[in-house]
Amino acid sequence: MSTTDRVQDHGGETRHHEAPLRASDVLASGSVPVHVACVMDGNGRWASARGLPRTEGHAAGEAALLDAVEGGLELGIRWMTMFAFSTENWRRPADEVRYLMGFNESLLARRRDELNEKGVRIRFAGRRDWRVPRRVLRRMDESIALTQHNRRMTLTMAFNYGGRAEIVDAVRRLVEDGVPASKVDEKAIRSRLYFPDQPDPDLVVRTSGEYRISNFLLWELAYSELFFADVLWPDFRREHLFAAVREYQRRQRRYGGVT
Repeated sequence: MSTTDRVQDHGGETRHHEAPLRASDVLASGSVPVHVACVMDGNGRWASARGLPRTEGHAAGEAALLDAVEGGLELGIRWMTMFAFSTENWRRPADEVRYLMGFNESLLARRRDELNEKGVRIRFAGRRDWRVPRRVLRRMDESIALTQHNRRMTLTMAFNYGGRAEIVDAVRRLVEDGVPASKVDEKAIRSRLYFPDQPDPDLVVRTSGEYRISNFLLWELAYSELFFADVLWPDFRREHLFAAVREYQRRQRRYGGVT
């Protein structure tokens, strides 16, 4: 990141970095988050600014995704969750939705071997309902099976995912399991989320300068640190991730208490 690049924290403060951050700089500054989640926002605006179809922005976002994962591996981040397609994204134009389904299918086919070689376990959080094409579900299952024994990093793709939908699905499981009202507590709900073994995100990064959660990991990010970057997702690179982690290292996490 150059001296002209700007990033903003959750309070709206603009910070300037004098030189590109490296993984070694971040590792020397303190502990890194165990779990980083990303809202990959701004693909459409990136394309529109260049007079391109919105679909070109999604294609350009592939490089950002892979570079962010590479940066996470450099830092030793054990869990990353990427918001790839939300339950609300079905409302987009039909041609864009069709493109995204095909793009995600081909992305898995192109990249899963590479991620497997790097020791990345691939998982998917979200509803596997009738709207997701069977061919995409097959690619997802193939990627899960191929990488299931990897533990260097777990990369969760939130696909056909909504935070409210996840909580609704957890409550439905409580009802199906016949759990009495007196036994319903946070532990009971958490154990029925999509991935109960996954630690809550320490850090959530959202790109494109928007300040919203957008129905992402609503249960899990109760105490997550939030970082908002001005950069549009296709321009996001590992240096931006390093800057977010460096900001995370400056914060005090009190979980409702005092220091």
